[in-house]
Amino acid sequence: MTLKIGIVGASFARAAYLPAFKHIEGVEVTSIASFNLENAKSCAEEFKVKNFYDSWEKMLEENVLDLVCIATPTDLHAPITLKALRSGAHVLCEKPTAMNVLEASEMLKVAEEHNKIHMIDHELRFNPNRLKIKEWISNGDIGEIQHINILNVSNGWLSPNSRSKNDWWSLKSRGGGRMGANGSHQVDLIRWWCGEIKSVFGQALTVIENRFDKNTNEPWKATADDLSHFSLELAKGGLASIFLSGVASHALGNKTQIFGTKGTIILEDKTEEILFAKKGEDFKKYYFEDQNGKLEGLNKGIWNISVLSLLRELVSAIKENRSLDHGSTFQDGLKNQIVVDAVLESTIKRKWVDL
Repeated sequence: MTLKIGIVGASFARAAYLPAFKHIEGVEVTSIASFNLENAKSCAEEFKVKNFYDSWEKMLEENVLDLVCIATPTDLHAPITLKALRSGAHVLCEKPTAMNVLEASEMLKVAEEHNKIHMIDHELRFNPNRLKIKEWISNGDIGEIQHINILNVSNGWLSPNSRSKNDWWSLKSRGGGRMGANGSHQVDLIRWWCGEIKSVFGQALTVIENRFDKNTNEPWKATADDLSHFSLELAKGGLASIFLSGVASHALGNKTQIFGTKGTIILEDKTEEILFAKKGEDFKKYYFEDQNGKLEGLNKGIWNISVLSLLRELVSAIKENRSLDHGSTFQDGLKNQIVVDAVLESTIKRKWVDL
């Protein structure tokens, strides 16, 4: 059985999906769609994809697909997902799940009605170091979680002329912002590691509103958050604190600190090294290499490498007609969306929001 696959969104397809699918047997990417026809065409030519489109609707109408992978701006996730599911395809959708909880709920409802496998592209669940952290926490190696600190700091949005006019990542109306770009990943990891979230407090702010097109210098307004911080009260006890910035003067990357009653885990994103110590002991250094990184044709970076394991699980689940083992489903996506929406609500109300 060869799965017929269609992809919407050429940028991430070129960077991650298409190189990864070359290492999976029994699949054929038959079509790709992008709003820029030249991007779709060049991507199709590079990876020998038969059909290319500048309309995702036309792609779905003209092809019988087993799986549709969606890597578009957030405001298109729900419309494409719903049409793909109703056409008979399973769906992999990029994060964040949707524009809001209502859309995420509808995506889950229709996926279940049509008995289709559904997945959100939270590939960090498949990274060996984060899998090891999951194992340590689940085994009780660091005891009960007391608090988690996550710092994600970049400088990609610092300069007012760093982005093109109306770049969707900077527009709230299209689902852009740090909360969607990175916050959804952090929320998913915390839920996967530690269980559900009870209450949320936070702020999602637009620090640099006045921007200029990086090519023409034409002025425009950014409306999405470029700086966010939020606290999560965990249902099992403990607190998680996440700070996200795209407007720092120095890019520090991602650092995760997990403090339990019996030990501490620190993960450095730049090196992917883990420091682990049980109470009363010195820290020991660990590193668990993703063997997929040795394969030919994959682009560097944990996102582009870990996505291969994610796609392998998805393809296996479809072929074996089974549930996902530990991938993030639309149900997870809905729960993550509830948290993201609560941060936005907390920003307005300036108080804790119970989930």
